[in-house]
Amino acid sequence: MLATSSIALAGGLSWASGFRLYAALFIAGILDRFHCVVLPDKLAVLSHTAVLVVTGALLVVEFLVDKVPLADSAWDSVQTFVRVPLGALLAWGVFAHASPEVQAISAILGGALAASTHMAKAGTRAAVNASPEPFSNWGLSFSEDGVVLLGLWLAFKHPTAFLVLLALFVLLLVWLIPKLWRGVAALRRGLARLLARGASRRID
Repeated sequence: MLATSSIALAGGLSWASGFRLYAALFIAGILDRFHCVVLPDKLAVLSHTAVLVVTGALLVVEFLVDKVPLADSAWDSVQTFVRVPLGALLAWGVFAHASPEVQAISAILGGALAASTHMAKAGTRAAVNASPEPFSNWGLSFSEDGVVLLGLWLAFKHPTAFLVLLALFVLLLVWLIPKLWRGVAALRRGLARLLARGASRRID
């Protein structure tokens, strides 16, 4: 039978990867380094000095870029190809010593959770970036920072509470993501029409 703490760790790292991948990697590694938590063997590499330096540097870059409207959406687009596979890999790492079918299921669910969280974040940020003022963007970004810290703390210290909240979060995503992406699609169509009108006026 799988331990609740392991399920919460896999879910927490995959979930956080969709929001703040490098923060999740750095926090997990630094907590293991100072013996605040004990990571599974396959994830212990996160506490090595070289890995902490790289994840720490990328954490700072992501933190700063995420506060700049439009740059954050560009960063999210690129990170799609990093957050999702690493979310799957982190979940697999938690259960690397389990049976092959458990490993496969954990990787699939971890990747799906990271992808869903990433889509919700990217879609929300794209919608907020339609506003000309930066304050809503800053508020949303700092809120995401706080949510990730709280979520990882719960995953490490109160796994059952985290899993309950994660289940509610997944239900929210099921309802939210289609609406977000319809809104983003509408924004893109509106922007395309504006650009087309501007081009036609210059031609005339």
